[in-house]
Amino acid sequence: MSKDVAVIVLLALAGFLLGGAYSTWKTLRPLAIALGIAGVLAVAGAILYLI
Repeated sequence: MSKDVAVIVLLALAGFLLGGAYSTWKTLRPLAIALGIAGVLAVAGAILYLI
């Protein structure tokens, strides 16, 4: 897998996770927090992979 594809996949995963965190915030806060943390980690992984 090329570097660009991996970064795009990680950013797409981060968007999916952060969107899920946003949509579950009012009903399941612990799950929303876990999804938010996973989304932030995916963004951080994409940025670190670019460096």
